[in-house]
Amino acid sequence: MSSLDPPTKSAPTAVLAEDEALLADELADLLQALWPQLEIVARVADGVAALNAIETHQPDVAFLDIHMPLLTGIDVARQIAGRCHVAFITSYDEHALEAFEAGAMDYVLKPPTAARLATTIQRLKTRLQQPPVDLRGALRGLAEQRPTAPRYLQWINASRGAAVRLITVEEILYFKSDQKYTLVVTTDTEALIKKTIKNLSSELDPNMFWQVHRSTIVNVHAIDSVIRDDRGNLALRLRQRPEKLPVSEAYHHLFQQM
Repeated sequence: MSSLDPPTKSAPTAVLAEDEALLADELADLLQALWPQLEIVARVADGVAALNAIETHQPDVAFLDIHMPLLTGIDVARQIAGRCHVAFITSYDEHALEAFEAGAMDYVLKPPTAARLATTIQRLKTRLQQPPVDLRGALRGLAEQRPTAPRYLQWINASRGAAVRLITVEEILYFKSDQKYTLVVTTDTEALIKKTIKNLSSELDPNMFWQVHRSTIVNVHAIDSVIRDDRGNLALRLRQRPEKLPVSEAYHHLFQQM
């Protein structure tokens, strides 16, 4: 090799931009397990820091959270057009993901899973054999296809003892107010979060979660049956838990057809 030849990289490099620390840790761990040759040269939590890290490190890949403070992942991708390959970190539904599949870009769904991330890694490895594509045209199409419906909670960061666990909303059977905290109940575990029932009622998908008491929100998919006693009081029997959840009279109308 001549002294004038550019140095060759011994391993692919990446910048990881994700503002939720727990998710960033999980994604970094999965990347290390599934793509051990990849070197994450910088981890940042906002769009401006992502731009600076890309300028400094000139990575092969940028993992960009769609919704970051200061600049979104799409804003960053526009500004680095053609300088590195991009994989968006997103919680979009299947319809919006069609835009990713149609474009020259990849994505990682929140919360990340090994199976989906393995697919993204394989596609990125193939694309690393070619120069990065200018994504500005594809990003315009993505913006047009972004969902206009409200973005509901997809996961919860909950405390269990000294540990913090990431729980997807599909796992949650119900939420119940517990003094200053809210209890998150799944099939086999209970944990605490600081969100109130009032806040949760506006952040959860109303087609999936119903408030049935001033202190309780239940996943409708977790309901086995509705019980009425001699006084007309209602309670919910769950599919995977022994306890019954009382239904306040103000919410009886939800179960009129049951």
